[in-house]
Amino acid sequence: MNRSATLKATQAALAAEHAAVYGYGVVGGRIGDDRLAEAREGYAAHRSRRDDLVRTVRDMGGTPQSAAPAYALPFAVPDSAAAVRLAAELENRVAAVYADLVRTSDGALRRQAAGALREAAVRSVRWRGGGVAFPGLTERAAPAAPSPSASGAADGV
Repeated sequence: MNRSATLKATQAALAAEHAAVYGYGVVGGRIGDDRLAEAREGYAAHRSRRDDLVRTVRDMGGTPQSAAPAYALPFAVPDSAAAVRLAAELENRVAAVYADLVRTSDGALRRQAAGALREAAVRSVRWRGGGVAFPGLTERAAPAAPSPSASGAADGV
């Protein structure tokens, strides 16, 4: 595998995990009590993956990308229903970058990326109540319906 491409994909996964940790902070602040434990589990999972990726980037000889002070959300999150949509969106975005990492890596890193992709896909299904045929492969996924509270697409989360 191309070491430069693998490091770039690992950094992209790290950036996505930073954004997911931030996004789950928003989810946790808006989610209903009935799904708060699920939001906490997602938050903890993304923190753990983020910390693992920091070590991986260092082991590859790179400087881990730092988290941004804040991230633009893809839409407004005024209530619990929007928080559920945000959690599903976070998982879809994380799955997409892990799919890229699976494509560019091999060995243990590829197995870890595949595991992270699978976990994100499962969490997305749980949040959304349904899944897609090819999680993490946006070119294969059906386009999502726009949110009535959407404030426009944004980078980051």
